[in-house]
Amino acid sequence: MKVLAQMKWKHILAVIAGVAVAGSVWAAGEDMSREAIIERIKPVAKVRLAGDEAQASNESSGESQGARSGEQVYNQACAACHASGVLDAPKKGDAGDWEERIAQGMDVLLEHSIDGFNAMPPRGTCTNCSDEEIQAAIEYMIEGI
Repeated sequence: MKVLAQMKWKHILAVIAGVAVAGSVWAAGEDMSREAIIERIKPVAKVRLAGDEAQASNESSGESQGARSGEQVYNQACAACHASGVLDAPKKGDAGDWEERIAQGMDVLLEHSIDGFNAMPPRGTCTNCSDEEIQAAIEYMIEGI
C-alpha cells in the first residue's frame, strides 16, 4: 500500500511540475515591456463626476468645444428615424409630417425632443447634445416648410 501511495504522489507532483513549467513557458512568450503591461492593465472606463458633464460630453463625442450644427446633429443622431419615418417619426422636410407639430410651437417641439414623446426617447439618440444643438437639429429638419 505504501508503494502505491508513494507512486500516486509522484504522479501528482509530476503534473504540478508540468503545469508550472508550461506556465513559465507561456509567460516568457508574453510581451513584458512596460508599455505592454500598462496596456493590459489600463482601466476600461472613467468615472464621471458631477460638474464634469460638459467636458465628458465633448470627450465622448470626439467633438471640439464648439456646438454642433443642426445638420451635424441630424446626421449623427436623428437621421436613423427621421430620414425614413420609422415609428411615425416626422421625415425631414416633409410638410405633411410636420404641419401639426409646427403649429404647436417650437417650445413644444423642443420639450418633446428633450423629454421624449411617444416612440422617441429623451434626446433621441443624442444623449450628449445640448438643448441648443437639439433645437438646431429641429430647425434643420423643418427648414423650408
